[in-house]
Amino acid sequence: MPIHDPLHPLPRITLILGGARSGKSRHAEQLVQTSGLEPYYIATAQALDKEMSDRIDEHRTRRGDRWRTIEEPLALTRTLHSVTAEGRALLIDCLTLWLTNLMVHDRPIEAEIDSFVESLEALSGAAVFVSNEVGQGVMPTNAMARAFIDHAGRLHQRLAEKADQVLLMTAGLAQQLKP
Repeated sequence: MPIHDPLHPLPRITLILGGARSGKSRHAEQLVQTSGLEPYYIATAQALDKEMSDRIDEHRTRRGDRWRTIEEPLALTRTLHSVTAEGRALLIDCLTLWLTNLMVHDRPIEAEIDSFVESLEALSGAAVFVSNEVGQGVMPTNAMARAFIDHAGRLHQRLAEKADQVLLMTAGLAQQLKP
């Protein structure tokens, strides 16, 4: 059951963190669906192989046709601001895939993160951000993997500071970290 009081609206900004297959996306979908707001799904994933294509199909099937879906692997900040509106709930899944896409396309990561975080104040309606918590494992020997972990950690810290609610998913269970 999602952490959500139906007598109170969905917080303006929610961050849901967790490991792979922890239930992050499903929980985020439940929060948005029970909010009574118009659901928008902003997908950052790209189907570059069969396994990712299958994951994307699983998410689409689970959401059904109740959602308006926008696929945007790179221009997340611009996309958020083009669809944000009172009465809408945006579910952004996921920030770590967005970071991966930025790195693969050699985009200026820190500038993109700065722009993203600074733009959150202008959002109207509600936004639920899903991201993988990747900094709890063994430090990789690969420089790009270490850079990714560093970028994700800084992004999560900055977004958590701005968020009204932060949840950590483990085995399908939500732990409230903030407030």
